[in-house]
Amino acid sequence: MSDPLPAILNRLDTGQAAALERLFELLRIPSISTDPSYAGPCDDAAEWLVAELRSIGFEASKRETPGRPMVVAHGGEGQRHMLFYGHYDVQPVDPLGLWDGDPFEPVVIRTPTGQAIRARGASDDKGQLMTFLEACRAWRAETGSLPCRITVLFEGEEESGSPSLVPFLRAHADELRADLALICDTGLFDDRVPAIIRSLRGLLGEEITIEGPDRDLHSGLYGGMARNPIRVLTRILGNLHDDRGRVRIPGFYDGVDDLDEATAAAWGELGFSEEEFLGTVGLSSAAGEDDRTGLEQLWSRPTAEINGILGGYTGEGFKTVLPAKASAKVSFRLVGGQDPVRLRENFRDWVLSQVPKDCRVYFADHGASKAARMDTSAPAFEGVRQALSDEWGEEAAFVGFGGSIPIAGHFQQELGMQSVLTGFAKDGDQIHSPNEKYDLDSFHKGARSWARVLARLGS
Repeated sequence: MSDPLPAILNRLDTGQAAALERLFELLRIPSISTDPSYAGPCDDAAEWLVAELRSIGFEASKRETPGRPMVVAHGGEGQRHMLFYGHYDVQPVDPLGLWDGDPFEPVVIRTPTGQAIRARGASDDKGQLMTFLEACRAWRAETGSLPCRITVLFEGEEESGSPSLVPFLRAHADELRADLALICDTGLFDDRVPAIIRSLRGLLGEEITIEGPDRDLHSGLYGGMARNPIRVLTRILGNLHDDRGRVRIPGFYDGVDDLDEATAAAWGELGFSEEEFLGTVGLSSAAGEDDRTGLEQLWSRPTAEINGILGGYTGEGFKTVLPAKASAKVSFRLVGGQDPVRLRENFRDWVLSQVPKDCRVYFADHGASKAARMDTSAPAFEGVRQALSDEWGEEAAFVGFGGSIPIAGHFQQELGMQSVLTGFAKDGDQIHSPNEKYDLDSFHKGARSWARVLARLGS
């Protein structure tokens, strides 16, 4: 039997216009999971995906959860079984005034690197998941089948903490467990080099509220004598790091390993420039641990970051007030064997030790997930690397990833599966920000990439 891959790739080339219109249909659905008022559109997105999967031969269904529904589909035959994961929910669009158009009316725009799709979810993650569906569509249309057994799992709460995910995995473990998971929620390295993720940082979210007086106070009458919660809070937050960029919380670095020499050497060959990377966002010098390279700071070192502070009067003009309370949101990116449960306890104890008399402190947690590391020595990873290299004309790289994609860890812990994480987003896609975009090149070559990957894994 002749190799079907050339015909499949040609079908993807000639079907670009139709594929783009299908993606536009999905992008027009405002599936914002974190806002309860968008529960209906989230349901619509799930229904749309069920219909789309059925149209290319999958047995697909929408599965209800306490939150937004899951979409599960099964197709193909054979001994090899792959699970593909993506998410159909998107981030809120605020601030709306910074968008150049309707976030949910996708358009093709020109950028310095070529044409791109502008819409919320274009890159994270609707455009990415549709690259896989288009590859499956081409395989089915050209050969009448898929190259292996494929299970699809699309989540609707990834952007709001995935509260329903682990219970769903546990309840449906036998149905979902496969030889390998495929996750398309990452990006290229340096915009042209395909990347496979070898490690992911975990994530811990904490919210601190400091309360002082029983009401807001006039700073002329009470200033200097009364305890100011903003002053207390900012002093604590200012103590998070020392002058060398290290985190001061006791036990913070427990479970953090140094980078092995082979990986350090491989990353050194990637030609990463801290100045160029930071220059794209108006910065010039790395601000993390001063004895670590830029890629180490991004991929293999833990972080503590202040994501938001609220307190006092923040409206137009000026108001001389001592606030009754102040709050901050703090996140930690975790690596190696760091234990998020222990770290949460250590952080809270560390904060409490610095709270003075006449102040009370309250904490709220915002999720916790461990770091994950993939065994890239497994043969399937080499097959994916070769497939990506063939498509992009650049040697695919095994890289770290500074973000947190908890699903990979959940697949390891709940289903005993390794995950191949590869995606086609670019650093300038502005995910989670106004004017999110996804390059047409990423969308088209992404679909071709998955077609090649399925050919490798299916054989």
